Amino acid sequence: MTRLPNLVKRDDVPEELLEAYDRVAAARQGTVSGPYGILLHSPELAHRVAVLGEYTRWNSVLTARQTETAILAAAREMNAAVMWASHVKLGRDAGVPDATIEVIAATAELDALEPEEAAIVQYVRELLGPTHRVADVTFEAAQSLLGDQGVVDLTGLLGYYAIVGYTLNAFEVAPPAGAPSLPPR
Repeated sequence: MTRLPNLVKRDDVPEELLEAYDRVAAARQGTVSGPYGILLHSPELAHRVAVLGEYTRWNSVLTARQTETAILAAAREMNAAVMWASHVKLGRDAGVPDATIEVIAATAELDALEPEEAAIVQYVRELLGPTHRVADVTFEAAQSLLGDQGVVDLTGLLGYYAIVGYTLNAFEVAPPAGAPSLPPR
């Protein structure tokens, strides 16, 4: 059970939050899901996070496959079960191979991944890891692969998903029944 009401259905939203709900839905391709039902308890924050998400998810220079690879790696690093559950299917739809998803889930060595995937996952692991720093070699690999704007967009995507993951975890939002589960570490 979540620590605050999770206002993802418009019919459950108090009248004073309906405008905020509609603004968030407009920035999220018509949906309010994941952390947004919680974030609506702070309407302006919910809207601003949704606008950031609109860019980082759908309008950055990263491909859908690059984006979903990074999100899955972020979900794993943050132990964000709802994020994981949502993005396994989205990752597959974007072309992330099951073998890559399995490596990310197990926090296994990256040798079996394609160089692009390995560079993104390593970047995520380092930035979201204990030191919150990226080694020069890791940064250079990501910059070489993605370019200057791409590495900035990747970093912004991870910042956005930090907000998402922290919200889901802090308010104990549970994944839907039957969703892919994040293996324990």
